[in-house]
Order: sequence, then structure tokens, then C-alpha cells
Amino acid sequence: MKMDKITPDKKDIESNKVLAAVGYIWILCLVPLFLKQKSKFAQFHAKQGLLLFIIELVGWIIPVIGWILFVVAIIYAILGVKAALEGKYWEMPVLGKYAAKLNL
Repeated sequence: MKMDKITPDKKDIESNKVLAAVGYIWILCLVPLFLKQKSKFAQFHAKQGLLLFIIELVGWIIPVIGWILFVVAIIYAILGVKAALEGKYWEMPVLGKYAAKLNL
């Protein structure tokens, strides 16, 4: 879901900011994915969180390169939590386009 195709719904954003932020915390990305399926805001952030979760798992398995990916994923997660709590649609550099393609 490209950011330019999203029409911000202030009510959706305000009522789902916290769950959208939770979506960036490791396996908790599944909470908004399943509980807030009708919220575009929560789904947008949860899909990015799911992609980061997968990258973090790879980071635990593959030495050196995986560790670098793990650190990048942690940084993106922190930035994602911040954006979600501020009520912003923030697309992760490079990875955001892949998260948008997730059809869950």
C-alpha cells in the first residue's frame, strides 16, 4: 500500500496509534494484524513490523550480515514506533515497498 494512495482517516489514526506502534515490537506485530484488520493505519504499520520481525529472525541465524540486518531492523522499529505514536504513515526506506506488497 503506497503512502500516496492512502487517504488519512483521523479517527482511524487516533484510535489505533498505540496498536500500530505495538506492531513494530517483534512478534507482537501479529496483534494489530489480526485484531485491527479493518484499520488501514494499524495494518500499514503492522505489515512493516512483520517484515522487520522476519529480518530480525534472520539476523539471529546468519552471522555478521545477519547482525547488521538485525541492527538496521531495530533502528527501523524505533523509527516506526515513533511515527505510529505521532499518527504518521512512515514508509521504511528500501523495505517499505516490500511491506506494502504483503497481502494478509
